[in-house]
Amino acid sequence: MTTLNKAIFFDRDDTLIHDSNYMHKVEQIHYVDDVFKTLKTAQDKGYKLFIVSNQSGIGRGYFTKEDTLIFHQKMKDDFQDHGVNIEDIVFCPHAPSENCDCRKPKPKLLLDLCHEYSIDPNQSFMVGDKKSDIQAGHNAGMKSIGINCESELKVSKLEEILPFL
Repeated sequence: MTTLNKAIFFDRDDTLIHDSNYMHKVEQIHYVDDVFKTLKTAQDKGYKLFIVSNQSGIGRGYFTKEDTLIFHQKMKDDFQDHGVNIEDIVFCPHAPSENCDCRKPKPKLLLDLCHEYSIDPNQSFMVGDKKSDIQAGHNAGMKSIGINCESELKVSKLEEILPFL
């Protein structure tokens, strides 16, 4: 029998980095306070770390999937430079009008990662700043932590998630 891992799935914009609207250029990356310290602590507690994001700017034609992949690689590199391993970054590239099955609050991206990385949703968390993030976590069978948004576990800044882990 395989032992399942525990994980934290983070939304990207206004959760790990400050949102400046349809971000796709690496120079737009500005991390929230204590992001590296907080994620390192979570990693040291045995959590695998993931980023799950809706990126409708691709579907709307504002930027390309390649722009997003470059942006995400820069984030992974920055985290690695601080001793933090982001296992994977996945995103929905569709505009809301496309009614796809991967856009949060639908749980497909979370469930796919749980399957691929042997993650136990019951031991895992979704952390985000929007109702769709919170609902995606619930829909995937995990606890959700809201940053400045309504959730059963609510915090005002990223570092405040640590007591819940």
